[in-house]
Amino acid sequence: MSKGLRIAVLIKQVPLIEGGHVTLELGPDGRLVRDGIELEINPFCRRAIAKGVELAKESDGECVIFTLGPAAAEDALREALAHGADRAVLISDPAFAGSDTLATARALAGALAHEGTFDLVLTGLNSVDAETGQVGAQVAELAGLAFVSGVRELSLEGESLALECERDDGLIRATVMLPALLSVAERLIYPAKHSPEERKAVDASRISILHAADLGAGPWGQAGSPTWVGEVRLTESNRLGTRLSGSLDEQLDELLTALAAREALAGGEEFTEGVVPATEGAPAVLVALEPGRERFGRELLGGAALLAKALGGSVIAVASGDAPSLAVLGGYGADTVVRLVAPTEVNAEDVAAAIVTLIGEMSPTALVAPSSSWGREVAARAAAATGSGLTGDASSLEIIDGQLIAWKPAFGGQLEASITATSAVQCATVRSGALALLRPRTHLAVELTRATQPLGRVTYLDHRVDPASDKIASASVLISIGAGVDADRYGEIEPLAELLGAEWVATRKVTDKSYLPRTRQVGITGLHVRPPLCIVIGSSGKFNHMVGLRAAGTVIGINTDEGAPLFDVADYGLIGDWSEIVPALTKRLAEVVINA
Repeated sequence: MSKGLRIAVLIKQVPLIEGGHVTLELGPDGRLVRDGIELEINPFCRRAIAKGVELAKESDGECVIFTLGPAAAEDALREALAHGADRAVLISDPAFAGSDTLATARALAGALAHEGTFDLVLTGLNSVDAETGQVGAQVAELAGLAFVSGVRELSLEGESLALECERDDGLIRATVMLPALLSVAERLIYPAKHSPEERKAVDASRISILHAADLGAGPWGQAGSPTWVGEVRLTESNRLGTRLSGSLDEQLDELLTALAAREALAGGEEFTEGVVPATEGAPAVLVALEPGRERFGRELLGGAALLAKALGGSVIAVASGDAPSLAVLGGYGADTVVRLVAPTEVNAEDVAAAIVTLIGEMSPTALVAPSSSWGREVAARAAAATGSGLTGDASSLEIIDGQLIAWKPAFGGQLEASITATSAVQCATVRSGALALLRPRTHLAVELTRATQPLGRVTYLDHRVDPASDKIASASVLISIGAGVDADRYGEIEPLAELLGAEWVATRKVTDKSYLPRTRQVGITGLHVRPPLCIVIGSSGKFNHMVGLRAAGTVIGINTDEGAPLFDVADYGLIGDWSEIVPALTKRLAEVVINA
C-alpha cells in the first residue's frame, strides 16, 4: 500500500481485576453495584492499541482511538494517546445509556463513518467482563467491512493482510482484503500500559467528543437495544468443598468410598434424555452448523429440539461444507436441513448472509449458533443485519411463555444474567459443553438447497486443528494441570491418565508457556468442559480456570496448601504433595478398575 494506513482502534473499559478476580455485589434491586469499582482498559484492547500505533508509525499513517462511555472514559483515551496514538474520539451522551452490544455497535459504526474512511479497524478479541466477542463482528457488518477474529500474527502485503489467528480448536492462516476489521488476541503484541502521571500529561485537545446528535436520529442506548437483562444472580459453587483429612491412606480411603457412592468412575453415558420429534411448521429454531464440528452441532441441535418442542415448532439446520447426512442430522434434532451450495469456500460472513435471507423467508423465532470464532461472526452479523437481539456465550437456554431466555455468565462467570430479546428473532451463541448430548432419534430430515455466492474478502489457507479437541469434549475423565507441576515431570502423571483414559487440559499459565497447547486451556478465555470426573493437579483453583469446570460431574483437587481456593470449588480435596499423592492414587484406582 503506497499511502499510510489510516487505522481506527475501538476500545472498552472494564472493571479492574486484581489477581484475576474482582469482588462483585448485587444491590437490593438485583443489579450490579458499580460504586467504587475501579476501571481499566480491557486487556485485549490494550493489544489493539499497541498494534494500531505500531502499524500507523511503520506506514507513516494515522491511528485514531474510539471509545463509547461516560466522561470518565476519557482516561482510557489518554492512556492510548500516551502510547502514541494520534488522536482520540469519545462517544458520550446520556442517550447512549443502557446500550446492549447491537446499540454499542451502531454507535461505534456511526462514529467511524463520521470520522471518514479507515483502511483498518482493530479491536480486542472480547471484553473480560462480558466475554462475548460479538461487537467487532457487528460493527463490521454495519460498516460493510471484512472481519477476522483472534489475530496473533499480522503482516501487510500490498492491499491485503496475511494473518495467523487463534481458534478454539487450533490455529488458522488467512489473508484478508482491506478495508477490514480485525479482533486481536493476547499473543499479538505487548500491551499498551501507562501510568496515571503519563495519562495526565496528555494534551486534552487531542480528544474530540461525539454526541448522539452528531451520529443521527438513532434510536440509541436502551431505546435501540433489542436485548434486556432480567434476573441477575451471583454464581454459587455447587461443589461439596470437602477437605479430606488424616494420612494419605486415610484420605484415599475416604475419596474412593465417596467416588463409588457417586458412581464417578463409571464413566457415565454421553447423552441424557432422547431428542423428541418436533412438530412441523412455525415457529422454527434456526441452527447454524459449523463445518467440521459435528459434536458441537449435535449439542446445538439437541438443545434446539427441546426449544422447538416447547414452542410447538421445528428445527432448521443451516449447513455448509462436508455436513453429516440427513439421517444423522435428523437424528440429532434437525427437521429441515438447508445446505448452502457455492462454487468456492463458504466463509462465516457468507453463511450469515444466507441466514439473513432465510430469516426473511421463514420468520424463525430463534437463531442458535456455536460460541466459536466462526459462530460468533455468523450470529453477530445476522443479528446486526436484522436488528435482532443476541446473547453471547449462553450457559443454558429455555422457553418461557413462548420467549427464548438465555442465561449468560458475566464478569468471569461470577454473575449469571437472564437475557431476553424484544426483537422478532432471538439469537444466542452457546459454548461447547454447555448443553448435554441427547440420545439420537430415528428421523430423516428434509433437505433444501440454497445457491450462495461467496464474497471472497477473506481466504483461509489452512486450519491446524488439535486432534484432541473432540476427545476433550467427549472424555469421561480430564486431568487439569496447573503451574505447580513442572513440565519436565508430566511423565509422573501419565500412568494415572492412561489408567483412566483421561485427556489433559490446563490452566492459562501452563498454555502461555506452551507446556500444553492453547487448545487445551480451560477457563474464561478457554474451554468449558463437562466430564463426569476431573482431577485438578498443581493449580491454586482461581476462578479464571475453575469457571471452565463448572459443568463437571465430580472435581478432585490436589494441593499442598490446605487454604488454597481450589478446595472450596472442588468436591474432594487431597492435601499434600502431588508427586506423592498421584502415584498412590493411581495404585488404589488400579485396584478398583481391575476389580470392576
